[in-house]
Amino acid sequence: MSFRLKTALQCTFFACTVLPVFAQASEGLQAKDIFELEYASDPQISPNGQQIIYVRNSNDIMKDTKRQNLWLVDSSSGVQSPLFSDKNSYSQPRWSPDGSKIAFVSNVSGSNQIHVHYLAQNRTALLTQQGSGVSDLTWSPDGKWLAFSQKVEEKPSVIAKMPAPPKGASWSEPAVVIDRAYYQADGRGLVKPGYRQIFVLLSEGGTPRQLTSGEYHHGGKLAWRSDSKAIVFSANRISDWEYKALEGDLFEVNFEGKITQLTSAPGREHSPSFSKDGKQLAYLSASGELNPYRNHKLNIMHWQTKKSQLVAKDFDRSVQNPSWIGNAKLAISYDDHGMKKLATITTKGKITDLTDSLSGTTLGRPYLSGQFSANYDGDIAFTTGSSQRPADVALTNSKGKVKQLTKLNEDLLAHKQLGKVHEINYTSSFDGEKIQGWYITPPNFDPAKKYPLLLEIHGGPHLAYGPHFSAELQRYASQGYVVFYDNHRGSSSYGERFAMLLKYKYSSKEDFADHNSGVDAMLKTGFIDENNLFIAGGSAGGIATAYAIGLTNRFNAAVVVKPVINWLSKVLTADSGLVQIPTQFPGMPWEHVDHYWQRSPLSLVGNVTTPTMLMTGEEDLRTPMAETEQFYQALKHRKIDSVLVKIPGAPHGIAGKPSRMISKIEHTLAWFEKYKK
Repeated sequence: MSFRLKTALQCTFFACTVLPVFAQASEGLQAKDIFELEYASDPQISPNGQQIIYVRNSNDIMKDTKRQNLWLVDSSSGVQSPLFSDKNSYSQPRWSPDGSKIAFVSNVSGSNQIHVHYLAQNRTALLTQQGSGVSDLTWSPDGKWLAFSQKVEEKPSVIAKMPAPPKGASWSEPAVVIDRAYYQADGRGLVKPGYRQIFVLLSEGGTPRQLTSGEYHHGGKLAWRSDSKAIVFSANRISDWEYKALEGDLFEVNFEGKITQLTSAPGREHSPSFSKDGKQLAYLSASGELNPYRNHKLNIMHWQTKKSQLVAKDFDRSVQNPSWIGNAKLAISYDDHGMKKLATITTKGKITDLTDSLSGTTLGRPYLSGQFSANYDGDIAFTTGSSQRPADVALTNSKGKVKQLTKLNEDLLAHKQLGKVHEINYTSSFDGEKIQGWYITPPNFDPAKKYPLLLEIHGGPHLAYGPHFSAELQRYASQGYVVFYDNHRGSSSYGERFAMLLKYKYSSKEDFADHNSGVDAMLKTGFIDENNLFIAGGSAGGIATAYAIGLTNRFNAAVVVKPVINWLSKVLTADSGLVQIPTQFPGMPWEHVDHYWQRSPLSLVGNVTTPTMLMTGEEDLRTPMAETEQFYQALKHRKIDSVLVKIPGAPHGIAGKPSRMISKIEHTLAWFEKYKK
């Protein structure tokens, strides 16, 4: 029996937080340790603030899957106990308004269904027995109803009438007819016909009632009206919604299915939330301009008049998850300079930061992440993380006093010496733009020695890295690399101007200059071996890596993961073209061939001399395998040392299973070791 299993069992019978570990320190994160990592997500504070329920995420090493269990934490003592901790999956825990019950979704019955757990009685009721795919689970204010969204499937299109096969015959599968513009999705394959609709269900059980209808998708955050008789939601109900992906309005639907439109501004309005007295509706809005990046702004609608006003309109960051903590104040989060901040904002627009430790819900790479929930009294439960630890559960209030309640990884990481994360700031050689970056030094780092440098580039490109835990980068550091990463132009968390510097310019010499200048800045530290420089990146980072080795030969070797190589072919074969073409390009590919080609790493393949490993999931629909194969075959035609690694069964999220993350890391390390000088 493993130590972590013992811990879970002992916590089952004795309420506990974490058992002490007494072991000698070891160096760095090892490959198999990835299976042992845990993190907290979706923390939900009880209405009275006394308890927090959260999703405890761990891995099953025998099945190579993620486990999601539900645990309760006492807000005062930090004592935690399992509510549901077994081989089944549990998600979306939601407190009833009186705090006596918890609704959640679980596959314990064989498919994901809605359940309600009665805390005092320690009994659980199965409420639904219908198709899977339940999302947006929400209690009504009076506690009598649950609302949720779910896809309602429709019959597939049929063009030709086929003759019936003879009795006992075995014919091929029937033809699949596709007539929608949006017909495939990464991780799901072909999209089955149907639309997401909103349902209500009595909290004591019964038959779910479908409220919305029509050939539109309805969902996202659901906000009950204070009288529990109607629900506000966001939807794109424009007739050609497939071609208007940046649009969306707020609607209200009552129990008779009557839908009333509440907003009609250009762009998208979403994430509605009612104040406790029901007099104000907070929501977010984003511009409908055809830009690759748009800030999401906070709005307050006065419910009686239905008039809205923009709050903190000059705040140059995207507001996330507005949650009322009084009738004149909300809790929010926003990204700023590589950190996700938890803050409050008044209805007049005054913002007060509470903490910048909201983090830790991504394990692979150091992306900004984190979740929180708040009650009306101002108690806020959130996931807290650092460069050394994935997400734990923490508690704060509107005064900003933070208390960490769990330590989920101390049994694994307390006796390990992880790489230390350091910040570095420099200017780009292209135009002097200020760039923020970080580097991880290996365990037992000695600044008097020389270390190989690994430049790792984030995806997006309108995402951001920061000083957050990263299993992948820690693993590289454990093998003696100084790992450098930056938030190049186009990255989020620096405002719209910085993000928009890459409009119509990805990839380009401009973002390459940001990365290359970072390498130069690292060489100036004195502890980097200039003869051992390596480069890697995935998705948008894979594009940047492939583009970079067409502009320079300074790197010993490159690992290009799930890239776009030829934009002319990518946007017409991937699942993202309907959004990507109008926002990231000046027009259709056949109208702007030169522009698409200039952005494509394939245009520079004739310059490449760097030994290159390419790695992509076989079921990737975001950056299809044909993109990777174009570059691989081009390199082979030029007799450049190269290798193609296909990951069976993997979509674009190539590291979605623990063994796949390990495979990605270890193949990268093996390739770089081959070219160390």
